[in-house]
Amino acid sequence: MHELSLCQNIIEIVEQQCKQHNVNKVTDLWLEVGALSCIEPSALAFGFEMATKGTPAENCKLHLMPIPAKAWCWDCKQSVEIQANNSTCPHCGSVHLQRQSGDELRIKEIAVE
Repeated sequence: MHELSLCQNIIEIVEQQCKQHNVNKVTDLWLEVGALSCIEPSALAFGFEMATKGTPAENCKLHLMPIPAKAWCWDCKQSVEIQANNSTCPHCGSVHLQRQSGDELRIKEIAVE
């Protein structure tokens, strides 16, 4: 379950920010999760609960913000939404796509008391 190690890394970042800004309590955390990131939301939520024990983020609410996967089609010169890494262009059927987004996992926002 790689989600647990991802959560541990996220909490390290959150703790660094808390120390830097003299914050004792995190109430909410928003994460952007790409559609092609291979992250299982329920496993991420479970790992997050485990990783936050004893930290300023313990009992904070986790908000997952899905990010669609987008790619540039070199044949029809359009940015398109894709469903998988091996998708074809939904407009022209081309396989000449360059992925632009969809594999990210980013902290978008942290709410504190």
